[in-house]
Amino acid sequence: MEKYSVLMSLYKKEKPDYLWQSIDSILKQTVKPDEIVIVKDGLITSELEEVLFKFQNEYPGLFNIVESKKNLGLGLALNLGLKKCRNNLVARMDTDDISLPDRCEKQLQAFEQDKELTIVGTMVAEFADDNPNMIVSSRVLPTKHEEIYEFGKKRSPFNHPTVMYKKDKVLSVGGYSDLRRNQDVDLFGRMLHAGYKATNINEALLLFRINKNLLKRRRSWENTKSYIAAVRNLWKLGYSSFIDYVIVIIAQMIIFFCPIKIQSWIYKKFLRDQVQISV
Repeated sequence: MEKYSVLMSLYKKEKPDYLWQSIDSILKQTVKPDEIVIVKDGLITSELEEVLFKFQNEYPGLFNIVESKKNLGLGLALNLGLKKCRNNLVARMDTDDISLPDRCEKQLQAFEQDKELTIVGTMVAEFADDNPNMIVSSRVLPTKHEEIYEFGKKRSPFNHPTVMYKKDKVLSVGGYSDLRRNQDVDLFGRMLHAGYKATNINEALLLFRINKNLLKRRRSWENTKSYIAAVRNLWKLGYSSFIDYVIVIIAQMIIFFCPIKIQSWIYKKFLRDQVQISV
């Protein structure tokens, strides 16, 4: 199988235990990565530094730690790391999620079976209360390219931490934008508009951590503003329609003004599949 890199961005507020679990899940892949690129997005804590140091010592030559002295935000930090990846196939990974062991192998198989693919995502199983064994919901997305293309006009058609993509194609559309949030909506919309083929594997191959802080971030004005800005960019590009743009504005404003309890209900009722799975 083709060699691949893993790309992660690390921020000072991440918990060391979460980082450990995330990296450990990548090291346990049935097809091991050729390198793991971790961007330190600004200064990080000594506890996080210790986690990185231990992994680097145990796996010499595997980790490429890229440093940014100032906090760039996720998108620009990923651009910095992406340019340092030595392989064209790059698997994204967040520093608080957990990849299942066969995630990357199945994505590599998809690329082997269809050479035209540029992005391969997967479904996610969402867990709460720091217990990966108790899944509470799942974000299920379209799997066929045509459906993904339409879906992406208003919402991200991929679970960002699950994607494996081709580095050269990402860079060909300018990489991630400098939006502080929802960079994936903007990037994937531009890639789909450029004609790049994509799919989602119809399996939850990543465990996604949800908590109250995540709900607060979704309800923040920064998140609302950047989501609207991302779709406005796609409308100006000619990918999303004006109607798509208006729908997004209305939906985002509703979420912004809703109390967190109601917002949580909306996500569970309309935007998530309810499942009970023991992993």
